[in-house]
Amino acid sequence: MKKIFFFSMMCLMALAVNAQEFVDLGLPSGTKWKDKNEKELFNYNAAFGEFASSLPTYAQFMELKDNCKWEWMDNGYKVTGPNGNSIYLPVTSVRDCDGEYYESSGGSGSYWSSTSAGLNLSHILIFTKNIRDVSESKRCNWRTVRLVQNK
Repeated sequence: MKKIFFFSMMCLMALAVNAQEFVDLGLPSGTKWKDKNEKELFNYNAAFGEFASSLPTYAQFMELKDNCKWEWMDNGYKVTGPNGNSIYLPVTSVRDCDGEYYESSGGSGSYWSSTSAGLNLSHILIFTKNIRDVSESKRCNWRTVRLVQNK
């Protein structure tokens, strides 16, 4: 009986670890977006070092921006793809290069991309209630990460 219980618990733990949900939004590239943010803030080097090919590219951010319906909710955007599936991108906090922490209280969100924008810059998805854009940020800033699964 103990062996069956132990085996059952191990199977459940393995399922929980592998239960990362990626949502198919029906985008032309076939990119799937994770349904939740990673729990920490990362500077660019840490984000790239840990997640590398799972970070969205500039092109994937543009595809998300241009091909999806963006609906502002209380504290972020519901992003609905052409096939009707959706993800939620909440507003996020930021830590600047000097370590100052800025908690967003319903104001803005920003997410790292893997795409360089110059020697010390990388592209980010940034938004407020009225604006959605892909911009640039110093790599020493600390931002949120939303992972993708490439086709």
